[in-house]
Amino acid sequence: MHEQTTKTLLRDCPATRIPSGEAITLPKDSQVYITQALGGSYTVSTDLGLARISDENADALGIAMEAKADAAPRADLNIPVEEKAVWDQLRSCYDPEIPVNIVDLGLVYDCVITPGNGTGSKVDVKMTLTAPGCGMGPTIAAEAKSKILGVPGVGDAEVELVWDPPWNQAMISEAGQMKLGLI
Repeated sequence: MHEQTTKTLLRDCPATRIPSGEAITLPKDSQVYITQALGGSYTVSTDLGLARISDENADALGIAMEAKADAAPRADLNIPVEEKAVWDQLRSCYDPEIPVNIVDLGLVYDCVITPGNGTGSKVDVKMTLTAPGCGMGPTIAAEAKSKILGVPGVGDAEVELVWDPPWNQAMISEAGQMKLGLI
């Protein structure tokens, strides 16, 4: 979903400043302009610049929070993890400034699933960012980890930020390039 709407915050709202990654609080009655609403989070333009509001705080925007798959009881941790399910979850994570998911942006370099012994499988992901100095890296990595933990059979997940090889636009998938108007 890509929505561009002006909203008035209904309460003080925790947010993350873009691109520094600094935690801030947007005050009640502030006007914000939603520039991107993808993957369950909202990028807003404010008097303080760009900020990201998580789905847990969507009510401050007057938006009903989306139901989360991981709100259901955890599935049996003994079932095998489907790699496609992990990649699908990663495709639901977005850079807050770019309306393309992290997989199609070419940010995810590696995904390894190690079966567990009754504790669920461990998923290790290596990803990068479009720029090494981006302060949003820990936020994006934490969101990816949280979504991976919602995959049936996953008991643990680690998302590591790596810088080798350096990201470049040639890593964007054809679908991502089309979305960005690059082809």
